[in-house]
Amino acid sequence: MNNQLTIAHIFPALLSTYGDAGNVSVLRHRAESRGIRVAIVDVLPGDPVPATADLYVIGGGEDAQEMRATELLREDSGLSMAVHRGAPVLAVCAGMQILGEWFTDGSDSRVIGLGLLDLRTERRSVRAVGDVIADATGVPDLPTLIGFENHRGATSLGSDARPLARVLHGIGNGAAEPVEGALQGSIIGTYLHGPVLALNSGLADHLLAVAVGQLAPMNDMLAEEFRANRFQRARA
Repeated sequence: MNNQLTIAHIFPALLSTYGDAGNVSVLRHRAESRGIRVAIVDVLPGDPVPATADLYVIGGGEDAQEMRATELLREDSGLSMAVHRGAPVLAVCAGMQILGEWFTDGSDSRVIGLGLLDLRTERRSVRAVGDVIADATGVPDLPTLIGFENHRGATSLGSDARPLARVLHGIGNGAAEPVEGALQGSIIGTYLHGPVLALNSGLADHLLAVAVGQLAPMNDMLAEEFRANRFQRARA
């Protein structure tokens, strides 16, 4: 196991709706609880994206912030270089759309994304808002995922991407198949807020294990109690 971890938080001032910045805090806590030293790099608009970080986190944002972030990332090769060498990436909501082939803006014009995920996103006529429960089919041994969605995306996956989970309750990707999120290479995309890693510690540990290697066990009693309460609320 690598005892040092650098997490790059991409544009927290632009892409951090519904508590998505908390995903970085969860990763830091779960790594440091295992004796791993953690450095957080907040990548601000105009900063170069480091190509050598161990793990990358991109949150959600409204239309204007999503457009600005897309423009900045298209001009910077750092994230693409990291993905191509296999660094794990968590991309939430708008972050997932940005990494795709294209998404549509408020006027239904196509905006070219980074092409790191084989997916395309159009706008739904009705916004998807509410709790999501989904069976994590894409990652072995993960328990059922829970989270909160608030988006107008209808995201269709191509042949190179596969779903993160199958939706049991909620909308998820909002396309023809009842699936949630996307997996491709080292990237995990999802529409789940919450923040998603606070509600799904197994997903956080999966990302950490990809970044640093096999993890030592830790006491998850409080996290599991919180998750169980949130799961019951979602089911209700």
